[in-house]
Amino acid sequence: MRTQLPITLLATALACTLASTAAHARARVFVASYGNDANPCTFGSPCKTFQQAVNVVDAGGEVTAIDSAGFGPISISKAVTITSPDGVEAGIVPTAGGDAIDINAGATDAIVLRGLTLNGAGVAASNGIVFNSGAALTVTNCLVQNFPDTGGNGGFGILIRPTTGTVTFAVTNTMVANNGAIGIYYSPPSGSPDVQGVIDRVVATGNGYGIAIFPVATSGGSLTATISNSIANNNTKSGIFAQSGPGPFKLTIDNMNSSSNGTGVLGTAHANVLLSRSVVTGNGTGIDNSTSQNTFYTYGNNLIDFNTTNITSPLNTTHALQ
Repeated sequence: MRTQLPITLLATALACTLASTAAHARARVFVASYGNDANPCTFGSPCKTFQQAVNVVDAGGEVTAIDSAGFGPISISKAVTITSPDGVEAGIVPTAGGDAIDINAGATDAIVLRGLTLNGAGVAASNGIVFNSGAALTVTNCLVQNFPDTGGNGGFGILIRPTTGTVTFAVTNTMVANNGAIGIYYSPPSGSPDVQGVIDRVVATGNGYGIAIFPVATSGGSLTATISNSIANNNTKSGIFAQSGPGPFKLTIDNMNSSSNGTGVLGTAHANVLLSRSVVTGNGTGIDNSTSQNTFYTYGNNLIDFNTTNITSPLNTTHALQ
């Protein structure tokens, strides 16, 4: 004989179960200057650090800064969005020898970083954002600055280096400034990833290299990338540097201003570089065309002048009227 529970008792038990589930479901969590990492990271009881918030948020969830403060470096291993609203400065300073944000996520994980201020502040051997693995990286409305080149592994503002899989990245409305090595650097250390990238409305200034696309250590894979509506200014080496690896390489540069750099745009190896509607001026060398198969294309609508040397080798105009 089965004993039946009263309806009211069943309802109470169900309500408690739902409440418990809701309490543990953390699709959105919060950090604040007055927070405590022992808190549940709710809006009313926020955490103190981004790391604790990332630890407790659901995969695919969102971490939001409530007010302006420094929230500490982060290690990310799952899909997540980390954001701060307009008017809030969510600061991240790395420890010596570390990264402000280090990403080792899964093959299907998308990471979004929005409205963050990353400052190396002279911290030795440190980097801003290092993306080692994941399906997608989006960086928007961020400032990444002052990561010094100490002759080791430091000095990169945004370092993108997946070694496998199909990967996309987008860096938009962002400034990379005063980083000793490279502002934005795509350079897998090995493997054969297939990557599509977008760099749009970016200012790269005061770095060693402004933007460098450099998959030379890969064993294959492909890269298709676009740099558009952006500025590379006052970088000591090159505003844009593109050198291909063994796989297909296509880089479009559109509506770009590259000025007061060592070299405005440098293309080498068998990179396919398409330059359109851009201004290259005031550099030591405007365009350094070292593409071995003559694959640096211009479309007759660029302004390349008033550099110490405008162009080192003629650009390919085969498709200029198409």
